Amino acid sequence: MKRSEINALIRDAKEFFASFKFALPPWAFWAPEQWKGKDDSEVVRNQLGWDLTDYGAGDFEKRGLILFTIRNGNLATLHPKKYAEKIMIVRENQVCPMHFHWSKTEDIINRGGGNLVIELYGSTPGEELAKEPLAVSVDGFTRIVQPGGTVVLTPGESIFLEQGMYHRFYGEPGKGKVLVGEVSSVNDDNTDNRFHEPQARFPEIDEDEAPLHLLCTDYPDYV
Repeated sequence: MKRSEINALIRDAKEFFASFKFALPPWAFWAPEQWKGKDDSEVVRNQLGWDLTDYGAGDFEKRGLILFTIRNGNLATLHPKKYAEKIMIVRENQVCPMHFHWSKTEDIINRGGGNLVIELYGSTPGEELAKEPLAVSVDGFTRIVQPGGTVVLTPGESIFLEQGMYHRFYGEPGKGKVLVGEVSSVNDDNTDNRFHEPQARFPEIDEDEAPLHLLCTDYPDYV
């Protein structure tokens, strides 16, 4: 992805969050030079902050995600914080591809805007898509979903996803962008994503202009 595209998407995200009066921490708006000397911080060590990907597909509008990690622990350093929180923007028909987590459990929450469609499968011991129905908790009530079936979350609704539960999601067409929250156990995007079809979690960046704000993957080059 071009850095100019990433910068434009971050500008759009800031406006979208503000339209819902969802406030980010002050460091979300720092310029790159303000990160110098901040390497010994929880933000840098635990990869908090801006995160954007096209999953290596080169078409962000069809396959991609922009999010901001607000808080997180760290599995590698045994950080005492055992939970994480993210805020995301999912566009109409913009797919977050099929994946599960070995360690993380999570609540996916529709915080406002359009509707979020979540497609679900269980997983086999060989980590393939299971052919059996699965039971999921939607706002605390059990729902049986057929393999490949969907749950549509309207604003205010949430779903609990267990380890090994394959899921992909996208914004329902005609309903607008979705403000999506995630509350989970510790998140580790370097080691805890099992994509059904192998793909990159983080994008390769063409530095055609300077960063507006750093992505969490930019920290090593600036701190």
